[in-house]
Amino acid sequence: MRDFGAGFRYLLQGQKWVGTHGRWFGFGLLPGLVTFVLYVGALVGLFYGADDLTAWATPFADDWGSPWQGVFRGTLTFLVLALGVFLAVITFTAVTLLVGQPFYESLSEAVDRSEGGEVPESGLPLWRELWISARDSLRVLLRVALYGVLLFAAGFIPVAGQTVVPVIGFCVSGFFLTEELTAVALQRRGVEFKERLGMLRGRRMAVLGFGVPLTLAFLVPFVAVLLMPGAVAGATLMARELTGEATAEDDDAAEPEADGTGRTAGVPHHAA
Repeated sequence: MRDFGAGFRYLLQGQKWVGTHGRWFGFGLLPGLVTFVLYVGALVGLFYGADDLTAWATPFADDWGSPWQGVFRGTLTFLVLALGVFLAVITFTAVTLLVGQPFYESLSEAVDRSEGGEVPESGLPLWRELWISARDSLRVLLRVALYGVLLFAAGFIPVAGQTVVPVIGFCVSGFFLTEELTAVALQRRGVEFKERLGMLRGRRMAVLGFGVPLTLAFLVPFVAVLLMPGAVAGATLMARELTGEATAEDDDAAEPEADGTGRTAGVPHHAA
């Protein structure tokens, strides 16, 4: 659980970073606002059309008596809505990052700059970065879709389908949400998709500590937009740790303290 807490701290540190750099917070809101409007329209349409969709998909249940038809189609409608929200949480980040690629690249670079040391740059033209981002996002979405289908089917299992399966779904969402966010900083460092997945699997609990709370928060309307800038900042800080780079916090912790005599603690007197 310590690693889970470490991941959650990166999420909080990212929100704190944009909170103290207000210009970057406003800058990072713009792509999320555009994507949010599009997603709200799609989810509202799904909400009002879910009943008709399940009725169309289950014509064999037209002649079922009460209450079985209502229970069956009601459960199926709930699962369709849950799947829609599940996919929206994952794809929201991918689409927002794609729409706001230049915005979030600049934000991530600003976080790196504030932490000291070199600021990695991909050196690629914008169109090439957009292509790589879109390609890798598609890879993520295909994996998420596979998990989504499996979890959708598992949702029909009595008891477990309404308890264990949603928990697994949030963990899957949190893992791939973190992958999408850390990709902004890791792509600039030349880390390829498969290597990124390997790095994240090596710190699975930290990844879940970052991604699961964020996934839950993203379920609240408009919160995703407000948290996106801080999520990118926090993911950049996590990416620095994954690649073994020092942070400003590490440097402060490593700096020796002075004792009461004015000498540096831990340093021999003859060396001071």
